[in-house]
Amino acid sequence: MHKQLRHISIATLAMFLALFVSLSVIQVFAVDELRADGRNVRTLFASYSAERGPILVAGEPIAQSRPVDNEFRFLREYLEPELYSAVTGYFSLNQGTTGIESAYNDFLTGTANEQFLDQLSALVTGQNPRGAAVELTIDPAVQQAAYDAMGDLRGSVVAIEPSTGRILAMVSTPGFDPNRLSAHRTSSVIDAYNELITDPLRPLNNRAIGGDLYFPGSVFKVLVTAAAIDSGEFDPDSEFPNPPRLQLPLSTNVISNAEGGNCGGQETVTLATSLRLSCNIPFAELALELGQDELAGYAERFGFGQTIAVPMNATPSQYPENLDDAQLMLTGFGQYDVRVTPLQIAMISAAIANGGELMQPTLLDRIIAPDLSTVQESEPEVFTQPITRGTATTLTRMLVDGVSDGVAFNAAIPGVEVAGKTGTAENGAGQPFTLWFTGFAPADNPQVAVAVVVEDGGGQGQNAFGNQVAAPIARQVMEAVLNR
Repeated sequence: MHKQLRHISIATLAMFLALFVSLSVIQVFAVDELRADGRNVRTLFASYSAERGPILVAGEPIAQSRPVDNEFRFLREYLEPELYSAVTGYFSLNQGTTGIESAYNDFLTGTANEQFLDQLSALVTGQNPRGAAVELTIDPAVQQAAYDAMGDLRGSVVAIEPSTGRILAMVSTPGFDPNRLSAHRTSSVIDAYNELITDPLRPLNNRAIGGDLYFPGSVFKVLVTAAAIDSGEFDPDSEFPNPPRLQLPLSTNVISNAEGGNCGGQETVTLATSLRLSCNIPFAELALELGQDELAGYAERFGFGQTIAVPMNATPSQYPENLDDAQLMLTGFGQYDVRVTPLQIAMISAAIANGGELMQPTLLDRIIAPDLSTVQESEPEVFTQPITRGTATTLTRMLVDGVSDGVAFNAAIPGVEVAGKTGTAENGAGQPFTLWFTGFAPADNPQVAVAVVVEDGGGQGQNAFGNQVAAPIARQVMEAVLNR
């Protein structure tokens, strides 16, 4: 009898300890995750009962909460919705949150650990709780220039201040109107969401940091060149065979240069000329000489394969593994299965512009409490040092030549040295090209690094190139920064 009681007591104690541990995990360790979960209805209604803090650009709200006379008390509204939709995301009654609204939800609702004293003060005084303001690094003139330059095109623009990592513009087109998702009528929000999620133009995809990753095409040659020079095995004068066509090893596939002939018209071509004229065959040969491990290593240094928080998590860009020689050669000019975000391509240019030091990209300037004190402030942070300063200096001069005397001439700005590279990525037989430009300006004192991507050949199918469509967009964005 005593033995049975002892077994029951032990079992009861074990169940009590299991319950205690489970409650402790939920109440202590999982509280932030549960609070941020979009399915947490209690947290959602609590967030509506508080005055959600604004999202600011240059001190002016682009998202704010307006008092209303219903059970929700406040309505979230967006002042320039499509211009900033890739940044703000949306705050929704029943479809969750995205963008900055999601990433800084705890600060915006006043529930962050850093705001505990404010929460306590509101409880003691009986005042309505208020969230903090989140001020962004976005420059409104640069954001507007990027949005206007994209027009009706599908794609993205990312502009970064190289020395700090501050994101000056993040545009994804087409955008969407977050006001349609912030309404208080459940049925209207669901209808709007379903319309947006089934739209073939995919407006809810933030093309700057996610969605379907892009083939980079020839803008990837910037990274390949950086790897070649930084390895110490190559320099701008290194020469490569320059046939008009080349059959890939152990394959029937034949590759050619963009113009279909010798790139530069000579039997051999230097690395500098190959980059300036965007020759495919020399870069295929270079990739084979460098090897998969070397290229993959440099790709990782620039951020490939890593989750980059801006603070929204960007989809990791990809450099493929387990390549045969033919596949490796195709990656040399950004094809096969190299996939990237515009953010990643902008980061490559930003690192070169900043002397080889890549700064952590960020949208956050600071978080401001209702009493105007600073709760949190962003400080420049080094992400990696992918290449040496010497490599960056050499590569800058090569990229300047690409704009002043090469295939990226439509990015030129009178009186300013611009460093840049275009790209025209193939997407399969008969498919429209993806058009690119990336670069920075001024080359001798960089203030902005930019990446532009345009889908579906800019509406011109396979008759358009990056220099025709993407480079002029980048020029307008860089001019907006230089004219501030």
